[in-house]
Amino acid sequence: MTAIEPKGWPRPRGYSNAILARGRVLAIAGQIGWNERGEFVSDDFVAQAEQALRNVATILRAAGGSPEHLVRLTWYVTDKHAYLAASRALGAAYREIFGAVYPAMTLVQVAALLEDRAKVEIEATAVLP
Repeated sequence: MTAIEPKGWPRPRGYSNAILARGRVLAIAGQIGWNERGEFVSDDFVAQAEQALRNVATILRAAGGSPEHLVRLTWYVTDKHAYLAASRALGAAYREIFGAVYPAMTLVQVAALLEDRAKVEIEATAVLP
């Protein structure tokens, strides 16, 4: 995997503008802040985001992958201000789960998610060798 950062562009913080990869594509459906039993771990934004990231990591490992195989994350949040206010805590949780791996990322604020208690949903794409 190779990060693509156009010459002269400012270096992004916490993500890459693009990732170039070759291999088998793993598409991971949107993961929310519930555990393996379908129970929400908390109503706290950071706790839900951390659980969603852990769910992505669990699926990635189940497919034989690891964090360095991630090429894209799309975050859907119901409150961008909650995301921005929690940026330090989210960054720490992200690094604990994925390390210093920064795929291409997009953040989208949505009016609601399918599960009423969900505050964040994260979908991922990985390319496994």
